[in-house]
Amino acid sequence: MVTVQRWSGREARLLREALRMSLRDFAAYLGVSDRTVSNWEGGGAGYQPRAESQAVLDTALDHASGEAQTRFAAALGTNGAAPPVTGRIEVDSHKFLPVFIGTERAGRLRAHMRPSTHDEWLESSSARVDHPEAQECVLHVFACGVAVFHLFQPHKPAALTDLAVWRYRSYASDLPWARDKLRDLLDEEPARVPNPEYVLSLYWLTSGPWSGDAHDTALRLLSTPSVLVDRGAPGGPAPLAGGEEPLLATGFDHPDIVSFGVRGVSTAYAGWSGVAYASHSRERSLTIDELVTCELTVQALWCFTRQVQQMIEDGQDPFMPEQYGWRFLRAASSRLTTARAQETAQHVLMREAIMKTSGLAERLRAAQDALREGVG
Repeated sequence: MVTVQRWSGREARLLREALRMSLRDFAAYLGVSDRTVSNWEGGGAGYQPRAESQAVLDTALDHASGEAQTRFAAALGTNGAAPPVTGRIEVDSHKFLPVFIGTERAGRLRAHMRPSTHDEWLESSSARVDHPEAQECVLHVFACGVAVFHLFQPHKPAALTDLAVWRYRSYASDLPWARDKLRDLLDEEPARVPNPEYVLSLYWLTSGPWSGDAHDTALRLLSTPSVLVDRGAPGGPAPLAGGEEPLLATGFDHPDIVSFGVRGVSTAYAGWSGVAYASHSRERSLTIDELVTCELTVQALWCFTRQVQQMIEDGQDPFMPEQYGWRFLRAASSRLTTARAQETAQHVLMREAIMKTSGLAERLRAAQDALREGVG
């Protein structure tokens, strides 16, 4: 019979998967909270549960069926894999440009769009729009008054630094383009059209020339590209001296970067500029649609709460239509912070990482309080 000398978050996750239980079912089986199991798995191999939890996990393993113990033993011996090492970098860039347009404008746009089905609780519609450089651009309009442009652009950069510089330089054209596109769609005077102001990226790495620790470092750099760019250069954003090679050789990390990868399944990081993801097991990893859906939801609510904050900073009493008041934000917060019965640990870890690095949880609480006070 297989035994574990010292349980970490990694072994706890492998046991749950061997038992073929959801995060919630596993927590109930152990007699602990969903949050406790999520914290274990989020900490990975570097997190060790408390002594009493170690004993609970010992008992769960001892009581597992022979088939489950066999699956667990096999998983313990599985080493994490990385995508095939090639001589080129291939990255799919997903860029998100949100802007608050208000519920009336959102209703006008949505009347000519197809209803979306990716997140039924956050009502939205979508339509393809033309972009001068993106391979694909979709405009998502949420009933709560937020529009989000999603730009898909595959890249084969010579270096990560080149991709980082492109990201910052493209702001100069993407943001005014999004404003002009809204002006055309809304048929309004330029002065009345709001400005998109926040850009977050999602990078799906399909191949690269790295292996081992360098591969992990590359993903962390993709999630925080500002460390490769001099954004104050006289001619606009430019590469920092040395590029990424010194960082790839020695390693790079930052306390604000949150890992949500699963050993043998994926390498994934969320940072202040967005998300970087590499799939190692197509059958078991997250899909790009799942990542994009999470980002769209977070972006829409981030922009919505930013509008509430802007009202306060402008000296106004914050106000939103009743159906999008503080109760709407309370429900949104619950949906984004509570594990669902059918969710896998990967989904929970992804959402928690993106919520933490975006700061959305705090924004939701502040906007909820502000709107509640306004009603009172």
